[in-house]
Amino acid sequence: MSTSQELYKKAKDLIPGGTQLLSKRPEMYLPDQWPSYYQKANGVDIWDMEGNKYTDMSIMGIGACILGYADDDVNKAVKDAVDAGSMATLNCPEEVELAELLIKLNPWADMVRYARTGGEAMAVAVRIARACSGKDRVAFCGYHGWHDWYLSANLADDANLDGQLLPGLDPTGVPRGLTGSSIPFNYNRIDEFENIIEKHNDIGVIVMEVIRHHEPENDFLNNVRKIADEIGAVLIFDEITSGWRLNVGGVHALYNVNPNIAVYGKAMSNGYPMAAIVGKRDVMDAAQSTFISSTYWTERIGPVASIATINKMQENNVPSHICKIGNLIRASWGKLAQENDLKIHTEGISPLPTFILDYEESQALHTLFTQEMLGRGYLASKSVYVSYCHNEQNVEKYMEDVDDVFGVLRKAIGQGNVKELLKGPVAHVGFKRLT
Repeated sequence: MSTSQELYKKAKDLIPGGTQLLSKRPEMYLPDQWPSYYQKANGVDIWDMEGNKYTDMSIMGIGACILGYADDDVNKAVKDAVDAGSMATLNCPEEVELAELLIKLNPWADMVRYARTGGEAMAVAVRIARACSGKDRVAFCGYHGWHDWYLSANLADDANLDGQLLPGLDPTGVPRGLTGSSIPFNYNRIDEFENIIEKHNDIGVIVMEVIRHHEPENDFLNNVRKIADEIGAVLIFDEITSGWRLNVGGVHALYNVNPNIAVYGKAMSNGYPMAAIVGKRDVMDAAQSTFISSTYWTERIGPVASIATINKMQENNVPSHICKIGNLIRASWGKLAQENDLKIHTEGISPLPTFILDYEESQALHTLFTQEMLGRGYLASKSVYVSYCHNEQNVEKYMEDVDDVFGVLRKAIGQGNVKELLKGPVAHVGFKRLT
């Protein structure tokens, strides 16, 4: 057993679930084989506990490291902040500078609050929106974190049916009194959204990802915006995943639809903890009428890292580069699948391409893909969060190995021995999204 496997075995005894994040559990990729832990990471390279080097063609720190691992410019700004004192009794001036920068990038907005993670930032946004609207019930579309307001959608009137609406997101521990307080609808299904509004006259908050796997259809975003205005609800756009990837700022700007609140996280600080709630003054002022406060929301590293990251994204037109590379990856997957007679389909925004193997045993096939790519020196899964450090040379080498592995998959399908080729269990399935 490798050092990483031994450490993960120990972690499962010491840490409930083994990791702090579901998306970092080895079982989600390659049970009993995934490296699990790293010594160092730089650019698109990552070294495990044994010193084995891998090229990351997967999730790049769950989408946080948009510039690549350990970016020199961001790290320098952070190190300077650490040397100057990252926490003190007084406030850091960078939080004002960052607020001005965010409002400049979101000219419809007037005010900003900060958090340090996406999930808590969404909880803050929903609290502010409820305080502003005076209504408790939330209609939402997409994935928005782990807090009670969101997981309450998975509480059923019959406890035996809990977890049906959002499979994979267990609501155990969420107060049953929240049942019915958050209601989901599917992306592009304006009819579902309209039915919720018709059935409930107390929807005060609408929460949605602007885009994930599919483009908005039939003026979907504008229609949601119009209904929000008609019923006096606060519209929150969750830009934690989509933000900064298609443009510097929120992707909603590309669709000319403005929310009342936009929430940012992940890529805005290139791997350092930071999140922002950006909104209109008449909504954000409601934060003063409720208690929202936390010590480490005032530390200096997050704002400094965000300013350095955003400036670098602007100076280098990072979204253009990662969209180009993402489109190249998507097209290459399709070409190689056709040449290897594999049935796949691709989805997702350009800088976050995903491929799905269209077979009954697709999860086993994806596990085999990850296993074979790991043996060739890659952290690889069905999705790639493209970073500024990914380039055409990376993609060319990666695709040479993908071609080989697609051939392995095709042969395994033909011989009906996919699971027999796995050196461990099939990877676990994640949670269901509504986008």
